[in-house]
Amino acid sequence: MSLKKRFLKSRPVCQVTFRLPLEAASQAKEVVLLGDFNNWDQNNGFPMKKTKNYFTTTIDLKPDQIYEFRYLIDGQFWENDWEADRYVESPIGVENSVVVTKNMQNWKTKLKV
Repeated sequence: MSLKKRFLKSRPVCQVTFRLPLEAASQAKEVVLLGDFNNWDQNNGFPMKKTKNYFTTTIDLKPDQIYEFRYLIDGQFWENDWEADRYVESPIGVENSVVVTKNMQNWKTKLKV
């Protein structure tokens, strides 16, 4: 799974780990995560660390939200997450990846009340 979500009990945060397979950007020198959560600001993107098989980064997001995002490779090329929660058409005519930070465990618990 490309997106790993962890809901913290200590504070209302969903920690999301984003992973882009190296094969998607095998020659990349730099991969940056951009999206709604940083207003698509390339100057304040989230740098991704290169590991053995992935470029990866973890950020804190508000729970129960829907965020659009993409990966920017070497400041020139865009890549979607291969296993995003879903994809949506952007205003500029390309698809964006989507991450949903809905805590289904809490949602199921609320249904039982």
